[in-house]
Amino acid sequence: MIETRGLTKRYGQITALSNVSLSLPAGKIIGLMGPNGSGKTTFLKILANLIMTYEGEVLINGYKPGIESKKIISYLPDCNYLSDKWTAKDAIACFRDFYEDFDVQKAWMLLNRLQINPLQKFKSLSKGTKDKLQLILVLSRRARIYLFDEPIAGVDPAAREFIFELILEHYNKEGTVIISTHLISDIENIVDYAVFLKEGTVYRFAEAEAIRQETGKNLNEYFKEAFRC
Repeated sequence: MIETRGLTKRYGQITALSNVSLSLPAGKIIGLMGPNGSGKTTFLKILANLIMTYEGEVLINGYKPGIESKKIISYLPDCNYLSDKWTAKDAIACFRDFYEDFDVQKAWMLLNRLQINPLQKFKSLSKGTKDKLQLILVLSRRARIYLFDEPIAGVDPAAREFIFELILEHYNKEGTVIISTHLISDIENIVDYAVFLKEGTVYRFAEAEAIRQETGKNLNEYFKEAFRC
């Protein structure tokens, strides 16, 4: 579903990604793991076609990042992306117009389930409610690829558990899910594959269970050992 060959991205003298070559399968949940500054966000932004200048090759379902790939990718960035002046109702209307695969009924169902006022301005919502609303919009697309950039950063443990329950329950099960995080223990039990990035390079890419069997460690323990200062 996703192929990168020799993917390299530089910001002036800083190399954010270096020779990243990966083949990520469909129908799997993939943990993109690494400390802050390891290149996780840059990698996701390239897949989402928000960063368009880089070296190497990127193919998404056979297409270079662009109009065709955007049709099948649902992306949750690590920052607020809705206008402060919008309500949840406005956001749903916008997503309905932009994306053919957006399920309006599902969005309203999740909005009601999470008891979010559809007429309340985004700027007046709590941080947790903002996160939930943006997650609802991403999950209400019948996408083939879901990209989540640090979806649990800055939220309490109960909210983290709820967010992952929501993702597991509502994503397209035939799709590929990539979850970027440095909080490995929180996604330990849901990922099928793990990609460990270290200073912009692929330190390890393997099935999660293969890493456990080979090392005798869980992913969090392996991460701590691999990235020990």
